[in-house]
Amino acid sequence: MKAGIHPRYEPTVIVCACGNQIETRSTRQNLRIDLCNVCHPFYTGEQRIVDTAGQVERFMKKVENASEQNRPSKRQQRITVKQSRIDEDRRRVEEAARAAASERAAARKAQLEAEADAQALSALLGDAAPAEGAEVNASDAAADEAATETAAEGIAEATAGESEPAAEETATEAEAETA
Repeated sequence: MKAGIHPRYEPTVIVCACGNQIETRSTRQNLRIDLCNVCHPFYTGEQRIVDTAGQVERFMKKVENASEQNRPSKRQQRITVKQSRIDEDRRRVEEAARAAASERAAARKAQLEAEADAQALSALLGDAAPAEGAEVNASDAAADEAATETAAEGIAEATAGESEPAAEETATEAEAETA
């Protein structure tokens, strides 16, 4: 053995957290330990939890928090978001259909009023000529109603997932019909 390169191997005392002292030899002086053969659960038969730096407490706290929160999983959150988008699209389509129906009702009402005015006028004048003009106005109102209906269907199809060019073509067709 070479002299001067090895640490000193001296008698030392190991002190456990339970108070047990063990005399042995070591290169270090006065060692302190958490467990020994007197207090270790394996040797004593006790069911004791050995908590090193609060690890068990932190784990138990995580378990309690997880059980209290009852958060939905990420998958369930994605499903909920997708369903809300579908519901929103459905609501928009229904609103567009209601708007189209009210426009059709207004056009029909205007058509009926125009016919009633034409009949009243023809009754006052005793002519058949204004009645023919009323029929022309009625056919124009029917064409307007058809165009409105076609535009509403185009909006409904666009919100249902069809591409925007298809909706533009439908709107162009509706304009061509009214012209």
